[in-house]
Amino acid sequence: MYQTDVIIIGAGPCGLFTVFEAGLLKWKCHLVDYLPIPGGQCSEIYPKKPIYDIPGFPSVMAGDLIENLLKQGAPFHPDFTLGERAEQLEKLDDGSFRLTTSRGTVINGKTVFLAGGLGCFEPRKPTISNIVSYEDHGVEYIIKDPEFYRGKSVVIGGGGDSALDWTIVLADIAREVTLIHRSAQFRAAPDSVSKAQALADAGRITMITDAQVTALHGAGALQSVTITHNDESTKGLKTDHFIPLFGLSPKLGPIAEWGLSLHKSAINVDPLTFQTSVEGIYAVGDIAEYPNKLKLILCGFHEAAMALNYEYQRQHPEKKHVIKYTTVTGVGTL
Repeated sequence: MYQTDVIIIGAGPCGLFTVFEAGLLKWKCHLVDYLPIPGGQCSEIYPKKPIYDIPGFPSVMAGDLIENLLKQGAPFHPDFTLGERAEQLEKLDDGSFRLTTSRGTVINGKTVFLAGGLGCFEPRKPTISNIVSYEDHGVEYIIKDPEFYRGKSVVIGGGGDSALDWTIVLADIAREVTLIHRSAQFRAAPDSVSKAQALADAGRITMITDAQVTALHGAGALQSVTITHNDESTKGLKTDHFIPLFGLSPKLGPIAEWGLSLHKSAINVDPLTFQTSVEGIYAVGDIAEYPNKLKLILCGFHEAAMALNYEYQRQHPEKKHVIKYTTVTGVGTL
């Protein structure tokens, strides 16, 4: 069991900035995210996408923004539980909270910040009839540890940044890598496409376009796949793993069952404090809903700072809380 001050559900940009603002209050944070790496959409979906509305940065790549936010929060030593979904939340008799994840990890904290963006991202699964029976037995939707595939035969499906980037990474780890995409045109960054093509030209990976995986085979574990080309011809291919990387679909998930006031797939908050309908639980970033809400990263940063300082005053009503500029106080550490 982990003990912390602030439980942050969602390790995207707003969740990571919450670490920094909490650190200024001498609070320790523990972040939980279903994705295997911090950064949310910025890391998993468009790490090479430029963002133009972050103050002080005329343009910053999404991946670079996440890297800088991690550095900004590093002095406060946050804990991370990644690759696990926030499943159950219980408010204890003393007003604190106990979170249990999909893998049984338990975290106790004094307050909860929901910074899950559009919700819990779940993989978009290809329409293969028996794919569920091979999940965790040769079919993975998220690559948590590249070393897991060392010396293995891997088939990757998809044509976006994630599929191309992981193809490039696994080319140096797996025994063989086959990239299959239903079109001859890729949706990834040109640099990634060029690198993957160079690997294919050098014989280090196999690239099959205008085709897709349509069937899985194997007794107990995946042993081969059927590839169907756009001209309806088929071929079999032996493999140890099939990794369909077709993007992620946002869903509120178990959070919808926690008794919070909801508006469609977002959480209603007080626009002055960003507290939800449950005292001690806050929502910041895209998951928060209030009048005139703007779904911008910079607005999520503002919401996190406001909410944390309100929560500090709620926990310490006897103290007069005065905000001091970091240019005067510095950042400090925990």
